[in-house]
Amino acid sequence: MINSDNLHPYFITDALGKRVSVVIPMEEYEELLEDIEDLAAIAERRDEPTLTHEDLMASLKQDGIL
Repeated sequence: MINSDNLHPYFITDALGKRVSVVIPMEEYEELLEDIEDLAAIAERRDEPTLTHEDLMASLKQDGIL
């Protein structure tokens, strides 16, 4: 996950020096998109029931996955 310490932005300013746009390297942009997609998936699934680790392991064993 990217954080502000990992960003290397370039700011475009107007004649008064006010920041009006930002440019970031493509790699950082793609990482941000992945983070947004991950957060959207988490938000969509927040109301789903959860399983304990033991229940998950038992289910995987029952299904022959483990």
